[in-house]
Amino acid sequence: MPTILIIDDEPGIRSTLCSILEDEKYKVFTSEDAVAGIETLKTEVIDLIFLDVLLPKLGGIEALEKIRKEWPMIEIVMISGHANIDMAVRAVKLGAFDFLEKPLSLDKVLTVCRNALALRKLRVENKNLKKMSRFTREDIIGTSAQIKNIREIVKQSAGSDARILITGENGSGKEVIARAIHMFSARADNPFIEINCAAIPENLIESELFGHEKGAFTDAISTRKGRFELAHGGTLFLDEIGDMSLSAQAKVLRVIQEQKIERLGGEKTIETDVRIIAATNQDLEKACEQGRFRQDLFFRLNVIPIHSPPLRERTEDILLLLCHFLKLHEKEITLEPQAMDILVSHDWPGNVRELKNLAERISVMHQGDVINGADLEKLLNKKEKLPLNNEQSDLKSKLPENILERNFNEARDNFEKHYLEFQLFKNNGIISRTAEAIGIYPSNLHAKLKKYSITVHNKT
Repeated sequence: MPTILIIDDEPGIRSTLCSILEDEKYKVFTSEDAVAGIETLKTEVIDLIFLDVLLPKLGGIEALEKIRKEWPMIEIVMISGHANIDMAVRAVKLGAFDFLEKPLSLDKVLTVCRNALALRKLRVENKNLKKMSRFTREDIIGTSAQIKNIREIVKQSAGSDARILITGENGSGKEVIARAIHMFSARADNPFIEINCAAIPENLIESELFGHEKGAFTDAISTRKGRFELAHGGTLFLDEIGDMSLSAQAKVLRVIQEQKIERLGGEKTIETDVRIIAATNQDLEKACEQGRFRQDLFFRLNVIPIHSPPLRERTEDILLLLCHFLKLHEKEITLEPQAMDILVSHDWPGNVRELKNLAERISVMHQGDVINGADLEKLLNKKEKLPLNNEQSDLKSKLPENILERNFNEARDNFEKHYLEFQLFKNNGIISRTAEAIGIYPSNLHAKLKKYSITVHNKT
């Protein structure tokens, strides 16, 4: 349903326009001045604005310039009871779709409204076509069996609204897969909204997801839409969902079940039509066993699982990917056999992201169109691995077995569990004394003990 904003200081004009436009099944908002109208634009998705020229606080022409600069895809129709040719010409030059004189002809209002919305639709479609022309199936690049399988899953799943869980190491291309699914779905004309759950502080994640009303908390100086609202009609990509707090997980689960949200501090229920694609570098099944992730949410998200393999497991794709990234920088190179061996044998801890960075480094730092082994080792910043000295060997021997081979989250959890067990033993299993000794609240300590399934035993 198209949304229209009427900005006019005359109540009669607002009421009349609102009535006829709502009769045409448009969703209508009204504001008595441009300042209030601009605040509405910050919280609502608007397709078309009817904007009066003579307004208090901020004039219509000045408002037109500001709106076109910040919201260029919105069509604007200027209206005035004191119009002249110069003013109309100026408004059109500044980007207005049309200029209507008061008293308004209702037939002309509806005709202009339909034409403006049709133009906006064409502009949005053109923008999406340009985006799609840059994003083709070949963006999931590779000839390996794993990549062929992923392409097939993307093809089969794109047409549905089934939720998808993409797993894989950091930098392995999880977001590329998510965007491919969106671009080839029926939702491609609508937003693809992403949020990195690991990058948002725990106390802000719910505001980011669901939005908030003005005054909902100390820093909530204005109403703000959350990612679920912004993604309405499109796709919401929840990256690194394994790092989401249990509280936020419960609310996401409820949204999935009810297809409705409430902004923080608000009482209004807002319906959402969102396809969810989630991604993680963690083992969520293990996280469920440890109580760090809700099992019911895991089953809701894992309708169609996709695993994005690390680059070291699809070495046949490395050269193809490198050539693709170099082409983006308008650079062509030839690899000598030794350089090819180094390229394939490299462990690629940063996966495709690391390879992409290498391509950019080559385009900037390497002169010529041939790369030998020495060149590539230098570009990869490869350093000779030195043997551990006695002090390093002694430190490594004190670490839990294979801790250095684990990912960061697993290593951190392993250390935290052993640390808490030691501190509890040291403090005779007394929760309050242990919490005080390590500098956290007893309630936080209880939560961590539950997370790691640590049983407290008092020493006798």
